[in-house]
Amino acid sequence: MYIRKQYLDILKKYKDINLIKVITGVRRCGKSTLLMQFKNFLLELGVSEDNIIYMNFESSDWYEITNYKELTKYIKSKYNNNNKLYILLDEIQNVEKWEKSLNSLLVDIDCDIYITGSNAYMLSSELTTLLAGRVLTLKLFPFSFKEYNDIKKDESKEDNFKNYLKYGGMPMVTNLNDTQLITNYLLDIKDVVLKNDVISRNNIKDVALLDNLLQYSSSVIGTLTSATNITDYLNKTGRNIHNETVDSYLKMLENAYIIYRVPRYSLDGKSLLKTQGKYYFVDQGIKNVINGFASYDSGSSFENIVYMELLRRGYQVYVGKHRDLEIDFIAISPNETKYYQICRNISDNEVLEREKKSLLALNDNFEKIIITNDKYDNAIIDGIKILNIIDFLLEE
Repeated sequence: MYIRKQYLDILKKYKDINLIKVITGVRRCGKSTLLMQFKNFLLELGVSEDNIIYMNFESSDWYEITNYKELTKYIKSKYNNNNKLYILLDEIQNVEKWEKSLNSLLVDIDCDIYITGSNAYMLSSELTTLLAGRVLTLKLFPFSFKEYNDIKKDESKEDNFKNYLKYGGMPMVTNLNDTQLITNYLLDIKDVVLKNDVISRNNIKDVALLDNLLQYSSSVIGTLTSATNITDYLNKTGRNIHNETVDSYLKMLENAYIIYRVPRYSLDGKSLLKTQGKYYFVDQGIKNVINGFASYDSGSSFENIVYMELLRRGYQVYVGKHRDLEIDFIAISPNETKYYQICRNISDNEVLEREKKSLLALNDNFEKIIITNDKYDNAIIDGIKILNIIDFLLEE
């Protein structure tokens, strides 16, 4: 079992802190495995099995617990006044009004609570209010390329990158070697996400529209678009829908963590722009099974991978607008800001000059980087760092 040390270390760091640790992410990205690894850590510390409650609400073992009253009653029945309870609850959104149970448990017994869930309600302002701000969130993503390369260490990093571009980083994919099996598995993830985290949760009637939106989103990776653009496109294909419907469905897909919308940020006005943005997929493999594998190594695929990597590294990411120029990504953290242009190939001087133009127009001292598939060794051109994408993804 591969240990995702950077995530596990966060859970270890905040053990026994009086906050509910909320682990969120798209289905099958490794949340259950991480929770089990943390359980093993507790056992290694000497915590008794009797003082650890692990419940996976997608298992038939817990079908009888359907609401917060039943959950609270069961957990309290396992508590004695002598020892702290470690409560690990997997896919807790399947329990009705579960947040009420957690709120009362924090007050009534000595416990440390860890939960996972597969939709953005886990992070909503309503939930934070209900839990009185007692929440620490850990966002879990599919394997980074660095993790993928560690697992596939017997292969060359170049071969691994090619496969990562094509099949993505969902953990189970690293155990599959047959193209058809991988394709079927990724399609199954897509179907499960739509069924459980979008259709059922939101009582969706127009399932075909969801599929159309995913298909369209996968075909416009890295392209500025909006609900209006998408509505116009779909209506030209014979649909009869409104902007509000498209916008609502897109937000549902975002809440299921299958797609991410990146807003534009005006560097001139220092403000977010309401019109247009870009969409990216949580996983390259899921994007490819929807859009087809023919263009799996396109420039837009590079953008998708870099965007998700920046999220993993803790950046807030925006599409930059400066006058009439576009910067692919502005990556902002509490300690730094970086500008990124992503271009598959810059060996043509005209292409290189075009990519440099947007960055050179910026009148500040923040780091400026071009990420490319071309081989570069610590190159700096006109103050702009040029990074090979594999080198970037393998950075510590």
